[in-house]
Formats: sequence, structure tokens, C-alpha cells
Amino acid sequence: MAYLRYSPDIEQLADDEQQTIDGIIQGMTQQSEKVEAREHHAVRASHAKSTALVTGTLTIADDLPTELAQGLFATPRTHPVAVRFAQGPGETLGDRVSTHRGMAIKVFDVPGEKLPGHDTDLQDFVLATGPTFPSGTAAGFLRDGTVIGKSAGMPELVKSAVSSTARNLNRLLHAVGTESAMADFFGHPYAHPLAEPYFSQAPIRWGVHVAKLAAFPATPAQADLRNWRLDPHADEDGFRHAAVTFLAENEVAFDIRAQLWTDAVTQPIEDASIEWKESESPYRTVGRISFPAQHAYSAARQHFFDEQMTFRPAHSLAEHRPLGSVMRARLQVYRVLSEFRHRENGIAAVDPARIDDVPA
Repeated sequence: MAYLRYSPDIEQLADDEQQTIDGIIQGMTQQSEKVEAREHHAVRASHAKSTALVTGTLTIADDLPTELAQGLFATPRTHPVAVRFAQGPGETLGDRVSTHRGMAIKVFDVPGEKLPGHDTDLQDFVLATGPTFPSGTAAGFLRDGTVIGKSAGMPELVKSAVSSTARNLNRLLHAVGTESAMADFFGHPYAHPLAEPYFSQAPIRWGVHVAKLAAFPATPAQADLRNWRLDPHADEDGFRHAAVTFLAENEVAFDIRAQLWTDAVTQPIEDASIEWKESESPYRTVGRISFPAQHAYSAARQHFFDEQMTFRPAHSLAEHRPLGSVMRARLQVYRVLSEFRHRENGIAAVDPARIDDVPA
């Protein structure tokens, strides 16, 4: 199989891209202001409600072929990690509003050239359920974000009804052999947070190549959770309680897999809504993240992960530069919204240099 190589000219910036990014920042800031006024506290503009807050290790696989042994994954070794699992909305909602989920990974002890403005030996990967980002481009997200932003003022019962409608639509579509990424974004199944795969959705540089990244559940105990479903009327924080209870007694692991870029036409860099078919380039294992059994939601850890720590695509090795329209927007948007949240709450942002800085 031939793997295409990275070069700066594989990205094609739109003439009005900065104007689009400025529009996203303005819209998401306004949404955050609405949520802050209601909740009397500034929260993340997406993935506000955390589910599990864990520490563990990333073990890079031995004897990777050259095309996979790139960047962080070039040298077999073990790195400490801190990982935040969270619900999708940029507000604190009950779990009956089941939307897309997030898995944000912070890898420690990562030497090497970083992106401009990032000088700590950390590498962040920000993943979500679903292999594609429904809006596709920054311009698409600006369009769709306008709708999402207006929903911030809607009652939770209305949001629950929208989520239910989207989820039922995807059930019908699944029965005929297809699904809608946008419907899943708004109405994700009531599945266990530790039993699902998570995806970068948009591509990143992979050393001399390009790839999408994903994390797949890797233990038999997690496989046994595949048929688990939350009763949304029984527990408004059921996803958190299920994840924390499971982590208290079980080791959890996710295989980290890379999907290398092989076709510039069928696997576009600039449109994250187009799935890269595994028949053209399969996901291949490059490492494993493992979490020993632990208390995954102490008060100290919740404050540190949710209020102080940030996860950003810009926290990256140059060899894993985020690519494409959506990722270029995230490089700016995450920073501005994090600054807003920390400023409004009067809490300094923390970029921990060592895993020992993370509370137990």
C-alpha cells in the first residue's frame, strides 16, 4: 500500500478563513456567556460535563513499521497520561440529553519540536465519538454553530426531545444500512462511555505522513459493556456514575490506532465530514493507553481537570500538527475560549509539566 507524504501544500486555506474563524469565536463566546449567566459559572464551550477523570500510561508498540513509527510513536517507551471523558454539550445538562462524547488525552514526557506557542513536553489528542466531524469545514461549523448557539437558551426538556428525535432517526437509518453523523452528534445512543471508540475525526500530520487517530476499547470487561444502556430517567448523572463505578474495580484500556492517508481524492484533508474508508486504509495499532483501577472523580481531581487544566490540539509536536480547515480553526478557538472561561471564573489555567501534578 502506498502512503502519501506530508508537505505544507496539502492544506488549502480559504480566502476568508480568518473571518470565518473570527465568526466561530464570536458565536461560541456568546454561547458561553449565555450558559454562564444561567449556570453562574463559565464552563467549557464544548464537552463541559465530565464523566471520568483518569490517569494511566500510553505504551508505544514495539517494532512498528516505518510508516507508523513517526513522531511520538517513533520510539517504543511508556508515557504517563491524563485523560478526561466528557459529554458533548457546552453546558451542564442531565444525561437524558445524550449527544456525542469526548475523550481528551494529555501525554507527558514528550520531547521534540512543538508548534509555535507551545513549549511544554506535552502532546494532547482531542477525540470524539464518530469517525467524522459533521460540519466538515470551519465554514460549515460557523453555519451549524449558529443553530447550536441559539439552542443554548432552550429548556432542557426541548433539548432532550431534539436528542431523542435525532437518536430515533439514526435507528431508522441504521435499519436500512446507513447513519447520519449529524443525527449522532445531537442524539448519541445511551451507551457506556468506556465501551465506545473515539476518533480524531480530522487528520493530523504523522511525521512524514498524514493520519487520523482513534482509540478503541481493548479489554474483555469493556467488551461486556457493549449492550449496556443508561436509563435516562433513573439518573441524571448516570454516565458518570457508571464510568466511575466501573473504574473503581476494573482496569480499562484503549488501543490507539492510526489510519494513514493513501488517497488525496477519497480522503480529503480539508473536509472532515468525509469518512476515510477502512477498506482503503485500515486503522492500525500503534500503542495502548491503560488505566489501573482508580477513584476517577475525587473533588480535587474534578477541580483540576474541569477548572484548571486545558486540552488543546495546539499542544502538539510539530510532527503531529493538526491539519485541515476544522483543525486550523481549533488552534485558535480553543485558546480564546479557554482564556474566556478562566478569566470569568478567576481561576488560572494550568498546563501541568508532570503527571505528579495531577491530584489523586
